[in-house]
Amino acid sequence: MTAKRSDLKQQLLEQARRRSTSRTSNAPSSEQGAEQRSVPERFTRFDAQPGYQQIAMMRQAAEQLGLIDPFFKVHEGTAGATSVINGQTCINFASYNYLGFSGDPRINQAACDAVARYGTSVSASRVVSGERPIHQELEQALAKAYDVEDAVAFVSGHATNVSTLGYLLGPKDLVLHDEYIHNSSLVGAQLSGAKRMSFSHNDPAALEALLARHRHQFERVLVVIEGLYSMDGDVPELPRFIELKQRYQAWLMVDEAHSFGVMGDTGLGLREYFDIDSRDVDIWMGTMSKSMAGCGGYIAGSKPLVEMLRYLAPGFLYSVGMPAQVAAPSLMALELLQQEPERVQRLHSISRYFLEQAKARGLDTGKSIGAAVVPVIIGSSAAAARLSHGLLAEHINVQPILHPAVPEKSARLRFFLSCDHTRSQVDQTLDALAKLLS
Repeated sequence: MTAKRSDLKQQLLEQARRRSTSRTSNAPSSEQGAEQRSVPERFTRFDAQPGYQQIAMMRQAAEQLGLIDPFFKVHEGTAGATSVINGQTCINFASYNYLGFSGDPRINQAACDAVARYGTSVSASRVVSGERPIHQELEQALAKAYDVEDAVAFVSGHATNVSTLGYLLGPKDLVLHDEYIHNSSLVGAQLSGAKRMSFSHNDPAALEALLARHRHQFERVLVVIEGLYSMDGDVPELPRFIELKQRYQAWLMVDEAHSFGVMGDTGLGLREYFDIDSRDVDIWMGTMSKSMAGCGGYIAGSKPLVEMLRYLAPGFLYSVGMPAQVAAPSLMALELLQQEPERVQRLHSISRYFLEQAKARGLDTGKSIGAAVVPVIIGSSAAAARLSHGLLAEHINVQPILHPAVPEKSARLRFFLSCDHTRSQVDQTLDALAKLLS
């Protein structure tokens, strides 16, 4: 037996030697090698990459129009209904601080207490030695808010969708998503290797047509929608989507990044808004950077779902755990959300007022229902950027949404409302906008 292993080893070595000799004999001459090593600069220089060229072209166009770059404005303090930009206090419509919790002294104190107890980092993946009691407390509070069995918190909202879809699905599966779904879900679907198809925005009939045509061709099918679409401020007809997913034996995932804390009488999201059983949705997803004054994302649902993600999803398993001072504000915000439902009512009231007054001035607000997000559709990227610039000169901060983020004909100003905005601020803003448009 030993002799046979020795002979086999010699054979393998001889084969390796012959392959090496063959590669050497087939190697290009020094002259040929020089030619092969000459790679066009567009493949080696970062400033020659299409992405950078696009940015440079946009900046040049803005300069020709006399506009400043509308992105990466520096806010010099807490960004709520007002914010300080370039030393000037502005009415602020560009932040997700819907319930005014970011900057609340009680939220700040929760972060300070957590960092004093646990330090600035948990210093490891939660699976190995990064687990802290506050992680479990936050996840239990999220599960309770959704009335489901369990929840898991990721350090990034974007990574939550990428890792969840990327792990749960594979090449034999199908992802059906609203055409306006967030980039994170698209990237997750691509990572999974599943077939991906989009259906018309908020159109259950279009989804049903795809399910009827394709469901039988795949193993697992996941339907992905959002609870409140941040570009348009509208919501899906959730009961209709639930009925379809049940009939065609698919999973339904609802991204509540913008709807939790906003929708429903007490801010519990789309399930409260439509008064449905939370278990009728297979995967609830959300982020803690909006109404919950923190950062990161979460998945809430059944215990088997959450256990799989907790032990096997790469974005959780191989990532450092959420810092305690990031988890603590969201945990405190969940408590205050229950104690102070008037914040949600104020948000609903001011959002409806903004929508009504915008329409009264003849502004195009698209399909917004008047719940924290109200776009004013302008029609061209240049005009939207110019109006944003003009409003900032009036100490009003609103972000333009330009092509290619939206189709060129639907470029817009996107207004995010906070419960702390006042009617006088809304009137001042809309009057200034109407004047610039006249």
